[in-house]
Amino acid sequence: MAETVHPRLARILVSNDDGIDAPGIKLLEKIARQLSDDVWVVAPEMEQSGAGHSLTTRRPIRLIEVGPQRYMVDGTPTDCVLLGLKRLLRGRLPTLVLSGVNGGGNIAEDITYSGTCAAAMEATLFGVPAIALSQEYRDRASIPWACAEAFCAEAIRRVVAAAEPWPRDTFFNINFPAVAPDSVRGFAMTHQGKRVLGDNLTEGTDPRGRPYYWIGPSQMRGGADPGTDLAALAEHRVSITPVHLNLTNVSVAEELRPMFE
Repeated sequence: MAETVHPRLARILVSNDDGIDAPGIKLLEKIARQLSDDVWVVAPEMEQSGAGHSLTTRRPIRLIEVGPQRYMVDGTPTDCVLLGLKRLLRGRLPTLVLSGVNGGGNIAEDITYSGTCAAAMEATLFGVPAIALSQEYRDRASIPWACAEAFCAEAIRRVVAAAEPWPRDTFFNINFPAVAPDSVRGFAMTHQGKRVLGDNLTEGTDPRGRPYYWIGPSQMRGGADPGTDLAALAEHRVSITPVHLNLTNVSVAEELRPMFE
């Protein structure tokens, strides 16, 4: 596609959960500027990985300017998008919110824990189109950012072009595989996969002899179901998952409705 500003991308708000100084948000801001001349950044002051869709309600939070159209918030990713939409850009909302690029995949059950996805969720609740973006890796010391850099803009363009009009109560969750750009085998429209939970606990003893538990990343065991985000990344494809915020199990509700009438 041509390197032109898409009319839906007149203004972009960028956020994340890794913090205002994270390499992923610097990459995403660079990508956003390829898509729009009006880019704003509102991100947490510190890393908020695993914060989920949480709000800071027990203390005040502050919106601090750190550069032209760049702000940090001493709170969660949800706080950042809330302040960005309802205060900073009130009356001139962005046409798209981008969250990421997260250092590490946000697939399967990660979606429910992810602060990266939570920022996109918050925008979706306010009716603003949103995309969460994450870069899978095998070694944290050598995250393959080149993969996200190579395919990020094209993935965003494809989603924006295909999702017209933007589906209600839905954001898109994009994950880039942990490979070099020349090993990527294209894009895949996927659904949320499922891993075995509870296998990510490390147990140890502190210097005072007290036991502790440390929650780490979930591990993939066995194969992944075809069509899932897990399978797409295993196949070295960019996974694109539409995530719907209405959590109602509609078929169950309809089946049981007569029992409660």
